This record gives sequence, C-alpha cells and structure tokens, in this order.
Amino acid sequence: MKFFETNLNGVIIVEPTVFGDNRGWFMESYSEAKFSETGMNLRFVQDNQSFSATKGTLRGLHYQLNPRAQTKLVRCTKGAIYDVAVDIRKGSSTFGDWFGIELTADNKKQLLIPKGFAHGFMTLTEDVEVQYKVDELYAPECDRGIIWNDPSIRIEWPMDVKPILSAKDEKAPLLKDAENNFIYGE
Repeated sequence: MKFFETNLNGVIIVEPTVFGDNRGWFMESYSEAKFSETGMNLRFVQDNQSFSATKGTLRGLHYQLNPRAQTKLVRCTKGAIYDVAVDIRKGSSTFGDWFGIELTADNKKQLLIPKGFAHGFMTLTEDVEVQYKVDELYAPECDRGIIWNDPSIRIEWPMDVKPILSAKDEKAPLLKDAENNFIYGE
C-alpha cells in the first residue's frame, strides 16, 4: 500500500498493492497497521455504499459538522467517478481550495478525506458503485452541504453537462453562506 500527499494537507491518495494471477486479483483496501505506520490512527465505524445508475450524477458537496465530523476513505468498485475534496477549515492557507482525482474500479485508487473537508463526486460512467468507510456515524442533525458549482471554489468537473442532483444538493448554499464550525489547527 502506498500513500501520496495532495495539494491539501491531510487529503491522501491511497494506492493498494494488487496481486494478480490467472484466477484474478487480491488487494487490501484497508490495513489499520499500514495506516498507523504513516501516523494515521483511524477507527472506522461504518461502511457505506452508493449506486448511481446514470453518467453525470453528482453527489455533494457534503460534510458533517463537529462534533460528528467524518473522515472518509472513498473508493469506486464499479465504473468510474471524479472524486473531490474541498478544504473548509477556517484559517487554513488552502481554505476553499479543492483536489480532484479519478477513482475507478480498474485503477483501485482510494482517497482519504479528513474532517474539515467537504466531499463530492461525479459519475463518469453508467452503473457506478462507490464504497467508503467513515470514522463517525451518520448524524442527520450535523449533515451539511455546499453547492457543487460554487464560483468561489471553481471546481473543474470533468464533464460539461448539467449534472443529475438530489433536491437537497440543488438547494445547497455557497461556501460563504454554509454553516461551518471547522477551525484549522483544532
């Protein structure tokens, strides 16, 4: 398993080691020991899975407020997505900056998104399955979002189409208007 830093402090690309032979392949998608060796001491408490039938579906940008904020380890197990993390930690030198990466069933890459970041993804194919681990249970009272096309963030989504959104995501506020209790360094 290899870990690669991104332009956002704490957002990490995880590349598993894949062992293949004539039968197929095997990989570890998570190893507490290997994450701990790099200083990431995480305790995941829930695995989530989503299915999106249509190319161009956009889910996000989502986060949970403190004290129920979540670290996520995201992977695409069928199809392909463009996965995005946005720094929303007030006082951070990268506040409002974003990182995006293509996660696919074929490349098997994962993205670790820590607390203090909003997360979203756009499906690049039909019939997409995404799985992600979280270190805090879902708390509807802490569930928040930011509009996917906030002009202050300027995410460069890979498809120039009007995305398919949930009603909740269509009404999400701009970053400047979003409820946010993340302070850099806390």
